[in-house]
Amino acid sequence: MTEENIIKGCIRGRSDCQRMLFDRYAGKLMSLCQRYARDYEEAQDFLQLGFIRIFEYLHQYRGEGSLEGWMRRLVARVAIREISKRKWHLDESSIPAAQQPVEDPAVWSKISEEEIHRLICKLPEGYRLVFNLHVIEGYSHEEIGELLSIQPSTSRSQLLKARRLLQSLISNQMNCVKV
Repeated sequence: MTEENIIKGCIRGRSDCQRMLFDRYAGKLMSLCQRYARDYEEAQDFLQLGFIRIFEYLHQYRGEGSLEGWMRRLVARVAIREISKRKWHLDESSIPAAQQPVEDPAVWSKISEEEIHRLICKLPEGYRLVFNLHVIEGYSHEEIGELLSIQPSTSRSQLLKARRLLQSLISNQMNCVKV
């Protein structure tokens, strides 16, 4: 069945089409949810809420751009909304001072994507949000400011601090591996 037919079926409320859409995109969207969530269970909650919204608003998808991109933006906004319901702030007071960044490019090639994801998850929530939105999802600082109700300059600052901390975490990880 074509993507267009699946979309039309979902809009009509056909559960078989909803299952096809879910099966086709759940894995990719779960990866997105895991980047925002504190743990796997929270990521599953984000994914479930995301698909509820997808099915609720699919009639608004105009076919401009990819369906996957449209769904990613919607699910990211769901995750951000859920995170904003709990208290978090852009405060780095509990973060250890960043060490010198790793300069040797060979070091970067030795760390797996899974390990980098695990280290990103260690970032404080505000850093992780801005990092994911800008670096992974491609949002501008102005868009991040609107989504998180912060100034674009705060987004830039949080991204810089997130990158420095991530470099430090990677450096520490690589030092542990060498021993």
